Order: sequence, then C-alpha cells, then structure tokens
Amino acid sequence: MNYLGLDSNKTKKTVQELNVLLADYHLYYQKLRNFHWNIIGKNFFDLHEKFEELYEDAKVKVDEIAERILTLRYQPTSNLSEYLEASNLKEAASDISDSKMIELLLKDHGLILKQMRKVVEKANAAGDEGTIDLIGAYIGELEKTSWMLDAWKMKTSDHLKPVNK
Repeated sequence: MNYLGLDSNKTKKTVQELNVLLADYHLYYQKLRNFHWNIIGKNFFDLHEKFEELYEDAKVKVDEIAERILTLRYQPTSNLSEYLEASNLKEAASDISDSKMIELLLKDHGLILKQMRKVVEKANAAGDEGTIDLIGAYIGELEKTSWMLDAWKMKTSDHLKPVNK
C-alpha cells in the first residue's frame, strides 16, 4: 500500500464498508432488473425505461466500487451468497405494483445512502481522499435520483415547504 501512502489498518475498515456497499449495489442492481422485466400497467413505458437507466448506472458503480477496493490492495467480495449475507437490502417480489416498486427503491436508497456515509466516515478517518471523492459523488447522484422518484409518487396536491415559513 506504500504507493498510496495510506495506513493499511485504517484502510481495512474502509474496505469492509466498501464491500457492504458492493453487496448493496449488487442487490439493488438485481432488484432494478426485476422491476424492469416485471413492470406492468399505465406507467410501463416510463418506468421500464427508468429502471433500465438505473440498473445501467448501478452496473457501472458495482465495477467502480470493486476497482476501488482493488486499488486499496484488497480483494472485493464476489460471491452472490456473500452479497446476500452482507447487504443491507432485501430481495423483492416480482408481482408488485409500480407504486410499491418505487416505494421499495426509495427505502433502498435510504439504506444505500446510510452505507455510503459509513464508507465516507471510515475513509475520512484513514485520510483516503480517493474513496471520499468517489463515494461523495455517488451520494449526490443518489439523492437526486431519490428526489425524482419521490416526485413521481407525489400527488399534485402535495406541496414543497417554503423557505421563509
């Protein structure tokens, strides 16, 4: 690890959290594929396309997280059974409504964001700016995606909070 100038004991804690995030993203990816394949109803066209966009993004993140772990000179977790055990996320049924799919994705986003913040906390303690930069960008992207999915499920009678009140 000398070429990065990081303390391997501190970096190990970052990698442990990165491996959980890797597991989370694998389950998230598969859930998105499930929803993409099984969406039906009046929102089919919009959500079918959106789910594909999201799983393509998740696929890239899976690779980048694994490569970050390798950059830190550790081996990424790579078995489905280990992902199922380590992940904060749970699998979803295939025969659920579009609204339920969005509800489950937003719940998963909250869990993934919580895990990302754990990674950033450990990386900060290790002085690992590379991991902080990578995951910090992911946080902003996922927060924006969450806002958009939340807006999709809102009713037109719902209102945002005014700043001055």
